[in-house]
Amino acid sequence: MKIFYTDHYVLPLPEGHRFPMAKYRLLRKRIEEAGLANGAGLREPHAATDEEILRAHDRDYLERVVSGRLSAQELRRTGFPWTPQMVERSRRSAGATIEACRAALADGVGVNLAGGTHHAFRDHGEGYCVFNDSAVAALAMQAEGRALRIAILDCDVHQGNGTAAILADDQAVFTFSIHAAKNFPFRKEASDLDIELPDGAGDSDYLAALEQGVCHALSAAQPDLAIYLAGADPYAGDRLGRLALTKEGLRARDRKVFELCRAASVPVAVVMAGGYSTDIADTVDIHFSTVEIAASFPRVARRPAFFSAAPQI
Repeated sequence: MKIFYTDHYVLPLPEGHRFPMAKYRLLRKRIEEAGLANGAGLREPHAATDEEILRAHDRDYLERVVSGRLSAQELRRTGFPWTPQMVERSRRSAGATIEACRAALADGVGVNLAGGTHHAFRDHGEGYCVFNDSAVAALAMQAEGRALRIAILDCDVHQGNGTAAILADDQAVFTFSIHAAKNFPFRKEASDLDIELPDGAGDSDYLAALEQGVCHALSAAQPDLAIYLAGADPYAGDRLGRLALTKEGLRARDRKVFELCRAASVPVAVVMAGGYSTDIADTVDIHFSTVEIAASFPRVARRPAFFSAAPQI
């Protein structure tokens, strides 16, 4: 299984910043210690190119990000101070999801140890998201002729509002989000399927809704590829979550997503998405479990390329 990492591209955040940058380094270390990426399995991804990013984002927005001309208000909305490292890491994170999708289509599964930046819109970032890696990667797979129909299965505790907005007019990409109803973002967008859960929803309610939603998404989309946002933030101990899943409940979530995709012969690209536990070790545990389950995912036969150029949709 190919696993792509970007943790050595570190954002220089001010002391006390609540974004858990250290989780990426700790997760990769745990994966190395467990031997989940033997040989050449653990790889550094390419930085997403302008061409790749511009399929999902406006040119003016990309140029302002790269040149550091984002306004103070835009930076507050994104949640990060501007630095060259922010630009490079954001490119690498999007590139890692592209690479994970290519790996999934070749091997059945591929993993990005970052990504899940689903709050980035076409013309702005927000919620710790600069470029929308899932949208960038989905459109890259179409443009490269690797996959036509794609399902984005967003199991972060927050709605994938940017993803829904960017891909609203792409009939070949199905967006599904299962999230806490009263959590950020407070103005939701319309995914192809949204399941909103009340505060405090636990394992049984979540898993029942998840199965219904994923089954609907796979049936409606008939996808060649799924991009799975395996957020750690539905966990009961997450500071930004509002749901109450246990670690075992989240393991059951991961197993269910993989089982349903396997039954439908759909390869899966996995991205980590959010995780803000009071104890960062809990977030790392949850993300590690996702990668461990992904590593046991049976190989899905590689599908042929469907077309040689981006479809006109």
